[in-house]
Amino acid sequence: MKTHSQLGSDAIASAERDVPVPLPFLAVAREIARWHHEKWDGSGYPDGLAGESIPLCARIMALADVFDALTSARPYKAAMPYEKARDIIIADSGKHFDPDLVEVFVENFDAFVAIGQHYDGGGR
Repeated sequence: MKTHSQLGSDAIASAERDVPVPLPFLAVAREIARWHHEKWDGSGYPDGLAGESIPLCARIMALADVFDALTSARPYKAAMPYEKARDIIIADSGKHFDPDLVEVFVENFDAFVAIGQHYDGGGR
């Protein structure tokens, strides 16, 4: 499971080599793929990066990914209420997540919920 971030990053790096002109979005996608499981406190993977050493795009994706995972139904679990997911993210501020991004998340929580509801497909 922990190899998927490296495999994704490698696949995007391969795509970058195959295009005749550099595409900036591929560089961002490669950073997200590789480092979206790093944690603010350095306990993540694959490289154990901490704090601002983690690219901003990956820090943003880490928070969005966890919010989506918690609030989406899976074959093995029900969707968690948005408010409970918010509380988990707040509790992990400074550990898993960039505290500044958690602050922005809380300030814009209604927008996150609206996006989640839009893409939920009426599952809740």
